Amino acid sequence: QVHVVESGGGLVQAGGSLRLSCAASGAIASINVMGWHRQTPGKRRELLAYTTIQGSTYHADSVKGRFTISRDNAKNTIYLQMDNLQPEDTAVYYCNVPIDEYDYWGQGTQVTVSS
Repeated sequence: QVHVVESGGGLVQAGGSLRLSCAASGAIASINVMGWHRQTPGKRRELLAYTTIQGSTYHADSVKGRFTISRDNAKNTIYLQMDNLQPEDTAVYYCNVPIDEYDYWGQGTQVTVSS
């Protein structure tokens, strides 16, 4: 069983910054890919960024240049530094940890950006 927990969401004004954290724990030998998604009501969950154990990263065009994913392999933890946040970034942010044929998700953390 793998447990995934996000933290760091909150309310911020437009132009502000937040840093999200995601920690995975449980029966884990090693984790290759860990990523961040977000979802707003009525819309599909959107992939924002992911990172591999080798250090490769991917950022979606919608957040490139404003959001940065990073990782601490020793802690099975990833981070999402979000700068210059805008009202359209308001969403629930989820951490995803795919292991073998399973997709593990956290409970989500709410990010609200006021104008």
